[in-house]
Order: sequence, then structure tokens, then C-alpha cells
Amino acid sequence: MGKKAAARRFADNEAMAYGKMIRTSPQKINLVAESIRGKSCEAALNDLTFSTRRIAGEVKKVLQSAIANAENNQQLDIDRLYVAEASAGRAFVMKRWRPRARGRTGRIFKPFSNLTIVVREREETA
Repeated sequence: MGKKAAARRFADNEAMAYGKMIRTSPQKINLVAESIRGKSCEAALNDLTFSTRRIAGEVKKVLQSAIANAENNQQLDIDRLYVAEASAGRAFVMKRWRPRARGRTGRIFKPFSNLTIVVREREETA
């Protein structure tokens, strides 16, 4: 009974991690994600560790989760992993307001984002 298992969305040499409700705008996360796309995981972790951007710590956590998923769930070699995809998307926006002069209000938007990181194992070169 019940549903059949869904087909795996990624190849056998890939692993993914998904960060939900990260408290910053997708544009700011995408700047950090763009800096690690295509790099080896070791180099990407070093870049995120020494980055001056506040959100780099959250991106680093998601990348470490993707690496752990690759190692534990897919049995991939972590020394050959690289960041295949890193993308940010909108989650929702908290809307707040602040009283302003002459009975008006100032709108304050507090955006949240989602982050997807896919790591892939490099092919062996013979």
C-alpha cells in the first residue's frame, strides 16, 4: 500500500543540501553563492571561512551539510567533490511598518531566502 518511492532527482555522483528560511535577501546570498560555484569544496570552505560577508557563515553550514550528505548517503570521495550548483531563491517577506511624520507610515521589508547547494564528484582522469 501507499505511494511508490519517488525517483531520485540527482545523479549517483551528486548530493544536495537545502537551507530554508535564511534571514537575508536572495540577492545578497547569491553574491556569496556565485563566489563558490565551480570551486572544489575545500577551496569553497576556505573562501567562506574568511569571507567578510555576514551571510557567509550560513552558506558555509549548508555547504558542509551537502558534503556530509555526499559522504554518508552517497559514499562519495570528499576529496574529489566540487560545488556544481549554488542558487538562492525567495522564501517569504515579513512586512513591518514604522510611524513617520504627518500620520504616514514607512514600510519595512524583512526578506527570507532559500539556498540550494549541489556538490558533484569529479570524474577520474586516467
